[in-house]
Amino acid sequence: MRNIYDYTLGELEDYFVSIGDKKFRATQVFDFLYKKRIEEPEKMMNIGTKCQKILQDNFSFEKIKLLIKQEDVDVSKYLFELLDGERIESVVMFHDYGISICVSSQVGCNMGCRFCESGRLKKVRNLEAYEIVQQILLIEEDIKKRITHVVMMGIGEPMDNYNNVMRFVKIINCGKGIGIGSRHITISTCGVIPGIEKFMQEEGQVNLAISLHAPNDTIRKEIMSIASAYDMDSLFQVIKKYIQKTNRRVTMEYIMLDGINDTDDCARELAKKLKNMMCYVNLIPYNETENIGYKRSKKSQILRFYDILKKENINVTIRREFGGKVDAACGQLRANNAFLKGEF
Repeated sequence: MRNIYDYTLGELEDYFVSIGDKKFRATQVFDFLYKKRIEEPEKMMNIGTKCQKILQDNFSFEKIKLLIKQEDVDVSKYLFELLDGERIESVVMFHDYGISICVSSQVGCNMGCRFCESGRLKKVRNLEAYEIVQQILLIEEDIKKRITHVVMMGIGEPMDNYNNVMRFVKIINCGKGIGIGSRHITISTCGVIPGIEKFMQEEGQVNLAISLHAPNDTIRKEIMSIASAYDMDSLFQVIKKYIQKTNRRVTMEYIMLDGINDTDDCARELAKKLKNMMCYVNLIPYNETENIGYKRSKKSQILRFYDILKKENINVTIRREFGGKVDAACGQLRANNAFLKGEF
């Protein structure tokens, strides 16, 4: 039985029409689920007992379960248990411009980025759309506030779960539902070129972020397995094609690793590659963990790297740091919890 939170508004409209009901019934159900946050059909008072019975008999209303919450200044990290017992995590960050959530798209990850905690537990399966949607619903229920921005930078590679991710985007972007604007939604990829090619054909203005993390193939192959499948020239060709087609700026995510990708030469090489490209670079101070040997770049070197890019007229920011008192690295809370359970 398919979960009710897995349906886009259009899919639910098609369902009601197919059983001889009215199309607007889907809008009523969406209103209860996402506006009023009523999840029991018997409490949906204006849809009639017949429709209530249809919902009870033909849809699952089960939800994932919140297991652990860690908190620090302006950030909370959540560990969820799925219906099959698998676990994922989400992070909520409180900014002056709103509240953002970083959601997971897979149970584990097979991309093999050597600096990333998510890859310590390999991919078990893709998340269904409802399992991504419910990360938002349960966290909004916990914080009693509306989430305004969504980034798909949690556990997993979104482009490796393309169809479910796109369904998730349609559900949360729908004005009859959660209503998060497309410009406030960002999908991040480590560089899965076929996914980017499909993504540029989508309607809407959802943002694209590239986990670049290196100025050349030599360094990128050292820290990211994906670079062996898709070299940087091919990646940049498709990024430029995306920009030309969509006229949308691309974010280049760049984790700062001490002595690996943070030298002055790296900064100059990166600036040369990005010259005149409609993008900006987001420099990310690395979250060190006990399980991975990479170290965070020194603050002075991060600032120096930033200055070199600035002088070359590259739009660049340094990501604000969150989560000094939580398992801050992506996948760290889940991995540490799995270790305690004896899954390693």
